[in-house]
Amino acid sequence: MAHLRPRLGLLRIFLPGVSAVRLFGTAGMEDMGLVMSRSSLERLDFDNVALKKLPVDASEEPGVRQVKGACFSRVTPQPLTVPRFVAVSHEALALLGLKAEEVIDDPLGPEYLSGSSVMPGSEPAAHCYCGHQFGQFAGQLGDGAACYLGEVKVPPGQDPELLRENPSGRWEIQVKGAGLTPYSRQADGRKVLRSSIREFLCSEAMFFLGVPTTRAGSVVTSDSKVLRDVYYSGNPRHERCSVVLRIAPTFLRFGSFEIFKRADEYTGRQGPSYGRDEIRGQMLDYVIEMFYPEIQQNYPNRVERNVAFFREVMFRTARLVAQWQCVGFCHGVLNTDNMSILGLTLDYGPYGFMDRFDPDFICNASDNSGRYSYQAQPAICRWNLVKLAEALNPELPPDRAEAVMEEYLDLYNGFYLENMRKKLGLLKKEEPEDEILITELLQTMHNTGADFTNSFRSLTQISCPTEGESEGEELCVQQATNLMLEQCASLEELKAANKPTIAPRELAVLISMAQSNPALFQMISDRTIAGQLDRFIKLKDLMETSEEELKTKHAEEWTRWIMRYRKRLARELEGQSDVQAVQEERTKMMDRTNPRVVLRNYIAQNAIEAAESGDFSEVQQVLKVLEKPFSSQPGLELPAWAGRGGATEREERDEGEEQQQEAEASTSTARNPVPYDSKPPAWANEICVT
Repeated sequence: MAHLRPRLGLLRIFLPGVSAVRLFGTAGMEDMGLVMSRSSLERLDFDNVALKKLPVDASEEPGVRQVKGACFSRVTPQPLTVPRFVAVSHEALALLGLKAEEVIDDPLGPEYLSGSSVMPGSEPAAHCYCGHQFGQFAGQLGDGAACYLGEVKVPPGQDPELLRENPSGRWEIQVKGAGLTPYSRQADGRKVLRSSIREFLCSEAMFFLGVPTTRAGSVVTSDSKVLRDVYYSGNPRHERCSVVLRIAPTFLRFGSFEIFKRADEYTGRQGPSYGRDEIRGQMLDYVIEMFYPEIQQNYPNRVERNVAFFREVMFRTARLVAQWQCVGFCHGVLNTDNMSILGLTLDYGPYGFMDRFDPDFICNASDNSGRYSYQAQPAICRWNLVKLAEALNPELPPDRAEAVMEEYLDLYNGFYLENMRKKLGLLKKEEPEDEILITELLQTMHNTGADFTNSFRSLTQISCPTEGESEGEELCVQQATNLMLEQCASLEELKAANKPTIAPRELAVLISMAQSNPALFQMISDRTIAGQLDRFIKLKDLMETSEEELKTKHAEEWTRWIMRYRKRLARELEGQSDVQAVQEERTKMMDRTNPRVVLRNYIAQNAIEAAESGDFSEVQQVLKVLEKPFSSQPGLELPAWAGRGGATEREERDEGEEQQQEAEASTSTARNPVPYDSKPPAWANEICVT
């Protein structure tokens, strides 16, 4: 039975999840002279255009099945037991014209925003799509846990900037974790607290970092439980079912167009709507008319229109991945079904922000090959765009698509360099050598194990050299070097980071082969094997190095780069009459571009562990911190539980859960609190996200 708060009063306790307003009916109330307020969620103005413009599955048969000739299937969300809010995003709910305070105080709020009750005008449905997963075509996938609730009309007075890339005039809302759909495969359609908190926080964090993204309006948890084996270790545990409210112009993706794919030559799988080319055209018309109206208006020729559309998707995707690279974000599962047709960051699973800079950083513990590593992301996004082009054929002629894709690399590099120049405060000139300066910075960060986010933030404190400063040059460089050394890894941290992950016996065989038969080794080795050997060589060097020697080496590397950087900064001042104004402009731009705080895994983990023990305050506080990632916030430097000696306002938990989570409940509070803007603590290396 769904939970309603006691303060609901007599008028609202007739049926769980159904308001008294709808029980009586409006006409009856007027006759009785009753004055009653409807929930703000019941006043949302739905206009579910996608279900009108795209084919909907004629069958409402329950259970998992292949869905042919349709883009959506109608579904019934499964209610949660005693749903309640963990956190809400004021800014995201405002997109729908909702005031967060009213939603929080609304007794029906958690029911509606978890799918436990259906809002008037909502038409729950699940979207059918396919995808290439880890490079292999997987056939039908679809919304296995997400549920389309409908499209809410944009309220009057919404910020035009928010609507610049959402010209449709509507926001699609979804609940993720609301139960079974025809696309749930072997799963149960549910999500748990930890994954829901991670998606909620990162969706909002990316928005406030200025990165295009889907949004998250709320997280609801419940007393419903599911069994999950977190680390696939054979030790499953019960976890609370939780639901995220997701908001975007549309959740259509590259994989939406792959439902028409012919049988794949490698896997033999084909899209469920193979041969239904008229639906492909219908979907393409819908996407362009709704979300790219300028293209629709400017290109009367259908082929030219489709080419312009594909070029715009390519443009947005190149821009997006460049932004990821510049904030150190790794998506983790860049399958074609996780790529937005609008160039938004979509589907937050095993993502991660880099701590220590490593181009081979892999955030997804299941990605054994490193396919979706940090440095691979630009190339993988290009690969996914090629797959989208294939899915749009014959609407998009292959030769025209190929010509568009030839523009990708230059576009990506342009976006990347533009962002990186801002991060380094290079605003007045664009020099060819800037690319080398950036590359050398990243190499120095990698060699010294420097923290990605904090190192860039620290660059603001390196001053531009001015006339007459030659005498103090050495001191300035030394101070800058000491500043950057604070962000470098210790000897033990580098040893741990470079420890090979394959078994010693396998490593010994590889080393022997590399030495005895280099030609054969080159034939069979791949990036993963080469990476393991590289780690071994680095570890061997580190084992023969002392902490003092390492620090000296790091200082030398940083000093060399800082001297080059200051020479480049000096050229920024050439010909400038107001040097002070240039300095101030540079500092402001760098502080607006280099975040003080990102959602590091350990920050999310602290919030998750507190929430799992019944204390939601840390989730709420982390959201506040992430809403202003570029500035310091007095009073919000440390986790909410710091200094409390334990979490407060905990929920009641049943005896079994109490025993199961006994150790976990106090884990975060037992740790020394770490400021949100600091390097991660040592225990963060143990976090495993799959």
